Amino acid sequence: MSDDIVNMHDAKTRLSQLVARAEKGERITIARDGKPVAQLGPAPRRRKGGLLPEDEPLLNLDTFAVDGPGGSLTNEDIDRTLYGGS
Repeated sequence: MSDDIVNMHDAKTRLSQLVARAEKGERITIARDGKPVAQLGPAPRRRKGGLLPEDEPLLNLDTFAVDGPGGSLTNEDIDRTLYGGS
């Protein structure tokens, strides 16, 4: 699929069509006054199965580990720190 340059006004008018093209893998450059200012393209595909290996704390202990005892942290505290939530 080829790259395409579309001016801002045209992009606003044809946004649904441009998004459909981007879903098929095209990259569309949006220009203002002839100068590229943004790019529309396909969203990154998410892998099934949750976290990517580089984001999984248990596969990257050297990044997430701390020296010394964990103190009074509970398993819930650790989960909240690593995975977010309340």
